Amino acid sequence: MGTIVLALVFLGFPALAVYGANRNKVLEWLSPVVLCYSFGILLGNIPGWTPDTELANSVTEITVLLAIPLLLFSTDFPKWLRMAPKAVLSFGLATLAVMVGAAAATVILSSQDPETWKMAGMTVGVYTGGTPNMSAIGLALEVTDEKFVLVNGADVVLSAVYLLFLMTIAQRVLLRFLPAYSRADVGDTPHPSGMEADPVLALKTQPKAVAGAIGLSVLIAGMTVGIVSIFDGSLPIAPVILSVTTLGIALSFVPRIRNLAGTYETGQYLLLVFAVAIGTLANIREMADAFSTVFVFVAIVLGASILFHYLLAALFRIDADTVLITSTAAVFGPAFVGPIAAVLKNREIVVSGLTTGVVGYAVGNYAGLAIAYLLQP
Repeated sequence: MGTIVLALVFLGFPALAVYGANRNKVLEWLSPVVLCYSFGILLGNIPGWTPDTELANSVTEITVLLAIPLLLFSTDFPKWLRMAPKAVLSFGLATLAVMVGAAAATVILSSQDPETWKMAGMTVGVYTGGTPNMSAIGLALEVTDEKFVLVNGADVVLSAVYLLFLMTIAQRVLLRFLPAYSRADVGDTPHPSGMEADPVLALKTQPKAVAGAIGLSVLIAGMTVGIVSIFDGSLPIAPVILSVTTLGIALSFVPRIRNLAGTYETGQYLLLVFAVAIGTLANIREMADAFSTVFVFVAIVLGASILFHYLLAALFRIDADTVLITSTAAVFGPAFVGPIAAVLKNREIVVSGLTTGVVGYAVGNYAGLAIAYLLQP
C-alpha cells in the first residue's frame, strides 16, 4: 500500500466509521473511536505487509497537536466556574482521586514493569479528560505504540464494566450514602458549543468556520514548536503539549474564537484519524505478551479512583447525581453525559456534565504529566 493511499485511508476511514455509527446500533455502541482503533490494528497486522511507520508516527503527532486547541476553543471556563460550584468541586475530587489511584498502582506494579510511571500519566489523562489526553501524554512521554494500544484496550474493556454499573444500579447505590439532587444545587451552566453534532456534518455545513479553526490551530502548533525549538534544539514534546494546551485555553477567552462553529467536532475527527494511524503501529503478538500487567494496572487505577471519588464526595456531601455525571465526564468524556443523564432522569445536569468533560481536556494534560514526572524513578 503506497504512502498516498495509506494517508487517504487514515483521513477517510473515520468518516466511514462515523457514517456507520449513525446508522447502525451495534456500530453506534462500539463507537467510532473503537472502530478506528480496531481497523488500524487489523490494517497494521496484515500478513506480508509492513505499515509505513514514518507516516503513521507523523500523523499521530500532527493530529494530537492540532486537536488539543480545537477541543478547548469552545469552552467558557470562567462562566462554568461561577455557575456550577458543586460540579467543579466534584470534578476536582475526581481528578485528585485518579492521581492517588495511579500512584498506588505504580507503587504496587513498578517491579513488574519499569514504565508504570508512564502508564500512570496516561491513565490520569484519560480519566480526567479522555483519549485526547492519553494520546498527548503518551506522545510526550515517548510511550511505545504497543504500550499505548494496550493501555487503551484495557481502558475500553474496564470502562465498559463501569458504564454498565452507571446505567443500571449506580444511582441507587450512591443514594445510600450521598444526598439526593436538589434543584437549587446547580445553576444554569453554559452550553459548550457543538457538543451534540457529529464531526462529518460539521465539516460539511461549516467549511469556512472549520477551515479558520484549523488554520488557527496550525498557527498555535507552529508557533509552539518554533519557540520550544529555540530553547531546546532536540524539541522535547512535553513542553510542546503543555504550551499548546495553555494557548488553547487562553484563546477560549476570546468570544469570537469561542463561538466558532465546528471546532469541537473537528478536533474529534482528528482524533479518529489519530486512532487509525496509531492502530497500524500496534503489533498484536507483542500486545498479547504484555497485556496482563497493563490490564491489572488500569484496573487498579480505575477502581481506586472511582471508590476514592465517591468517598470524598460523601465527605463533602455532594449529591449523587452530580457525582455520577462528573465521574461520567471524567472517565468517558462528554459523549456519554447525555445517556447517563437520561438514566438518572435529570436533564438539569447535562450541561454541567458536558462542560466538565471539556474542562477535563485542559486539566488532563497538566495532571497526567505532573503525576508521571513525580513518579518517574
